[in-house]
Amino acid sequence: MAASSNSSLSGSSVSSDPEDYQPPIWKSYLYQLQQEAPRPKRITCPQEMENRPKHYGREFHGMISRERADELLGSAEGAYLIRESQRQPGSYTLALRFGHQTLNYRLFYDGKHFVGEKRFESVHDLVTDGLITLYIETKAAEYIARMTTNPIYEHLGYTSLLRDKIVHRLSRVRNEPKKVTFQKDGKISSPLVRHSAIKDCPEKHCNYEKVHNFKVHTFRGPHWCEYCANFLWGLIAQGVRCSDCGLNVHKQCSKLVPSDCQPDLRCIKKVFSCDLTTLVKAHNTPRPMVLDMCIREIEHRGLKSEGLYRVSGFTEHVEDVKLAFDRDGEKAEISATIYPDINIITGVLKLYLRDLPIPVITYDVYSKFIQASKIPDPDTRLEGIHDGLQLLPPAHYETLRYLMAHLKRVTMNEKDNFMSAENLGIVFGPTLMRPPDQNTLSTLNDMRYQKLIVQLLIEHEDILF
Repeated sequence: MAASSNSSLSGSSVSSDPEDYQPPIWKSYLYQLQQEAPRPKRITCPQEMENRPKHYGREFHGMISRERADELLGSAEGAYLIRESQRQPGSYTLALRFGHQTLNYRLFYDGKHFVGEKRFESVHDLVTDGLITLYIETKAAEYIARMTTNPIYEHLGYTSLLRDKIVHRLSRVRNEPKKVTFQKDGKISSPLVRHSAIKDCPEKHCNYEKVHNFKVHTFRGPHWCEYCANFLWGLIAQGVRCSDCGLNVHKQCSKLVPSDCQPDLRCIKKVFSCDLTTLVKAHNTPRPMVLDMCIREIEHRGLKSEGLYRVSGFTEHVEDVKLAFDRDGEKAEISATIYPDINIITGVLKLYLRDLPIPVITYDVYSKFIQASKIPDPDTRLEGIHDGLQLLPPAHYETLRYLMAHLKRVTMNEKDNFMSAENLGIVFGPTLMRPPDQNTLSTLNDMRYQKLIVQLLIEHEDILF
């Protein structure tokens, strides 16, 4: 039923490994139907209507009946007019001729014209899009229902053995027993002891699973769905685009796309306030490069500065460094030559963590950590914290692990910097943990537990991670 053609008309941006790349075959059947769809034919009112709303033109016919509207439209496919309701003065109806009958839609205006979710600059555009949708859905209902059954997505390089390995690794971690055993002397036995014994192995880049960040998008010019290879029909809001990797798909196809988003740096507008997993995948790093660069600079200068992380740096300079990261990424200059005050760098690190849209200790596991912190028995409490850590997304876990190892080294210089694990817990508790409801009262009530969690993570970093 469907004809096929090469992608000479396609504006889609499919990326794949050059060695495996084959020119995609875009299915043009729906594109051909859009070309065949009836064109709008405005039925103008022969006289000037005094009560015509300013956002309507000569297609407005005033307060006429459905029967009169049907007569005026005649038999021409695509003919349309606007009338005011006789039963509800002040409400307006779009009368449209399609499929040898007159269809009536309640018409709204809030700065743009709409009858459903889509909003249009003009009534003409609304009718054009409506006719395309009606025609395609009438002619190709069965085709649309089965167009996702043999997706081209699987053959265009979006999926790989690497993704399969990631899924396998994540499922293995999630299915492993989380039980931690404690010896009578209070020391934690395997598996945490074994884990801590191998934690110093050479670091590997992590390939984290990430879902696409789809948003409704209006495509200029013909575009094809990069999941099913069918045309994205309509005049506006034809589909969705992943704002992190640029993948273009139908709205219905977006529900079937695997969680293997590979963010493109060209789509990532900034470093701060960017989702943590998105940023590390875009830069192909195990942790945010802000974290690595700041910690490296702080430890290079030494960890003996009094009040490290407690003393605030000059706000204007902290903002300057933030802008440098957003603008230059890993090429941002944060050396002592440019910013001699170490508190500026610590301030930037804290600001980065505070600005994350999803905190390092995510909203999903926040309550589990808070509940664990309330357990009176120290051993059982650590067991609960360890269980919470296993539920963190891999990028968040790795970020927290690296940060706690750094803060542990800060506490080893406590006699000079006066920063104990408890003091650092006060500083980093609200930064790393935020309650999902953002309720002021619950935030205040939880602050002591947030502090305790971070304190315990630092003190027991060697066995918890």
